[in-house]
Amino acid sequence: MTTILDGKTLALKLRGQIKEKVDKFKSEGHRAPHLAAILVGEDGASKTYVASKERDCDFVGFKSSVHKLPADTSEEDLLNLISSINNDEDIDGLIVQLPVPKHINATKVTEAINYEIDVDGFHTISVGKLTKNEDTFISATPFGVIMMLEDYGIETKGKSCVVVGRSNIVGRPMSILMSQGGRDATVTVCHRYTPNVGEFTKNADIVIVAVGIPDFLKVDMVKEGAVIVDVGITRVDADNKRGYVLKGDVDYENVKDKTSAITPVPGGVGPMTRYGLLFNTLKSYKKKLNL
Repeated sequence: MTTILDGKTLALKLRGQIKEKVDKFKSEGHRAPHLAAILVGEDGASKTYVASKERDCDFVGFKSSVHKLPADTSEEDLLNLISSINNDEDIDGLIVQLPVPKHINATKVTEAINYEIDVDGFHTISVGKLTKNEDTFISATPFGVIMMLEDYGIETKGKSCVVVGRSNIVGRPMSILMSQGGRDATVTVCHRYTPNVGEFTKNADIVIVAVGIPDFLKVDMVKEGAVIVDVGITRVDADNKRGYVLKGDVDYENVKDKTSAITPVPGGVGPMTRYGLLFNTLKSYKKKLNL
């Protein structure tokens, strides 16, 4: 029997726990936690994601502010805005929604954010602390995946885990987290230059896929009883009211019955990513206010 790893329901429960804590802090006279976001340009998926974050903040009692900038905003103007937010003591978290327009250096932007409010966990200091297993902000998606595996009681110790994808946002931190003490999986990282990826995935107990290629992981690439975590989400053109459907990196309909547990798309990792962002913002807030 396959377990569907329902990130939507789990994230709702966990957001409720954050709301209870925020209500308590505010009842004691403290200000609300504040998450700021910067959105440059008109990318449809980014606009949808930022709007979801605003709703999440409203639900848990956070203050949220979104700075919407035109696509032709200069890199200098963006960096100046980041600097001003860095110096605002009432802001606990700052994210710059990626991707940014091509004329802006994304690495320079993420490095400009004060690492103490880097709730996306992208700053070099945040990543360095993660590799040394020190307390830090963990990238929201890998953190959300770990929380999901733990909540569902998925055994990782001594298991073979294949991470497909090596991005700094998901693949690399995911591989580090899965191999660290407490999870103790044996991790293999595959990527676009790995020949015969299926030879690795079909021998893995846990497969985490983050490549952004719809239906990439086929049924013949999965062993019986594996745990499959699908991080991918891509808009695919479709003849419906919205004009598209959301597809994951896993050929879900054909793969799911072969697994012991699997995440759906949508409703799997996505809501847990948004929870991770709230968790990190609350963590920053508590540190700032010594709570």
